[in-house]
Amino acid sequence: MAARSWTSTSQQPHASEKSASGESSSTDGGSNDGNSNKSKKGDGAKKPGQIELSPEVLNGDSLIEVDGIEVDLKNRYLAAFLAWIVPGAGHIYQGRHSKATLFIISVLSIWFLGFALGGWNVVYASWQPGDRRWHYFLQAGVGAAALPALVQGDRMRRATDPTTGRTLDSYRPLWRGFMAPPHRPVLEGEADEVAAWYARRGSGYEMGTWFTMIAGLLNFLVIYDAFGGPLAVPISGKKKS
Repeated sequence: MAARSWTSTSQQPHASEKSASGESSSTDGGSNDGNSNKSKKGDGAKKPGQIELSPEVLNGDSLIEVDGIEVDLKNRYLAAFLAWIVPGAGHIYQGRHSKATLFIISVLSIWFLGFALGGWNVVYASWQPGDRRWHYFLQAGVGAAALPALVQGDRMRRATDPTTGRTLDSYRPLWRGFMAPPHRPVLEGEADEVAAWYARRGSGYEMGTWFTMIAGLLNFLVIYDAFGGPLAVPISGKKKS
């Protein structure tokens, strides 16, 4: 059974349309009697003010039905934004507290575990030659937890000499270097700050990087769930009437 969204009102046919349809049905042959009777039955099933089902799920409506249970997604876009800022926050806004608790614990625990395994240095924003940290685009999926890296990255950018590509001696990172990029330049095969991080943490640095990336990817699914609502895929094998 697919998820269904609801509209608040249903359109009723005008009287002129009803009369026109009645005249056309009276002039049809006997072969069309069955179809006309079916249409009359279908029209008779609708009542004034009855809620009408919409075939689209992501059509802007906020109230959907999933396996007979109504779920109010409220403002879908706000819920998705909140789910990105803090995993599970969008579900709290929608009143889906069980899922919210599950997402907060699972996503953030994986993210902070990876952050700790990497010696608190695996999450930073940098797009400089020799240090293009593409991993951050996935790590940033957890929202607010990764945003300090953007502040530190911009501070490092302004403290880097554009001609030599080296960090100025006057550079001082914020928050004791929390999520700060390594000092530049970062050159493969040379003893730089990234090499020192690898030497201290060993395989933990790689594992920490992957854990934080996986957590960000998982939160993309959480964001989608906050926007689109739960999937309604029957798993019992029985057909829904």
